[in-house]
Amino acid sequence: MDKNSLIYVAGHRGLVGSAICRALGRAGYENLLVRTHAELDLCNQEAVRSFFAQHRPSVVILAAAKVGGIHANSTYPAEFIYENLQIQNNVIDSAYRNDCKKLLFLGSSCIYPKMCPQPIKEEYLLTGPLESTNDAYALAKIAGIKMCQAYRKQYGFDAISAMPTNLYGPGDNYHPTNSHVIPALIRRFHEAKVTGAKSVAIWGTGNALREFLYVDDMAEACVFLLESYSDSEHVNVGCGSDISIIDIARLIAKAVDYEGTIDTDPTKPDGTPRKLMDCNKIFSMGWKPRVGLKEGLRDAYNDFLQNQHKWGY
Repeated sequence: MDKNSLIYVAGHRGLVGSAICRALGRAGYENLLVRTHAELDLCNQEAVRSFFAQHRPSVVILAAAKVGGIHANSTYPAEFIYENLQIQNNVIDSAYRNDCKKLLFLGSSCIYPKMCPQPIKEEYLLTGPLESTNDAYALAKIAGIKMCQAYRKQYGFDAISAMPTNLYGPGDNYHPTNSHVIPALIRRFHEAKVTGAKSVAIWGTGNALREFLYVDDMAEACVFLLESYSDSEHVNVGCGSDISIIDIARLIAKAVDYEGTIDTDPTKPDGTPRKLMDCNKIFSMGWKPRVGLKEGLRDAYNDFLQNQHKWGY
């Protein structure tokens, strides 16, 4: 990419989009185009087409999506599939039709089958049933991958896809019910510390295994792929190791300095038993994550403390 390329970052206020804007700035890309949801509703086809026709960005990074944890995904499946399909369809098509030179579509590791062999290779996509608690979101993201592949095959459009593992870090969503596991636990342990609660309960048995990646590492991977990758197959982006939910809860409690006990709630779902991605493809290209869990969790908690006003404190 030329350093002066006009780059549209869709979803620039979110966890991933804001990190990508920071990474682009560090890499010398300063000609960024952004819009808030109030300024541009990406579900509105006419508005998106008009926006692209007017600005004609050279590069598009599609980080905008409706996202959430197990509770949000299982409670609002219609919204998750409808809104994500609308966003993807409108942005990818309009980018192609207005001479965009490169597009990066961001998905999620939940695209893979629930009982997938571990670690999960890119080739395992569509080899088995999805996890039922978030299949609506996963199907939308799979459709996004396939749309990028179809536009590359039929039109020669340089659309690539990256599938990040579970992300966390500055700019995360700490909503009490609709957030992902790390921000949800950061908030819960913080509140327990402030109120003096003697215990905190976490969903499920605590035995499920998850892989976590600091969001600024993911953002660096996005810039790396935009500069060096052009192919139809999606690319896994993770750290190459996983941890149990109970152990990540213990690390978060330590980062927050909460000294009470941690209880599990087996009546709540664990979700997919294990989800570790095989990242040898991107590792072999030369990218590796740099921020470890302990350091990343400290940064995430500091970000939460600095932005408590956004979450009702």
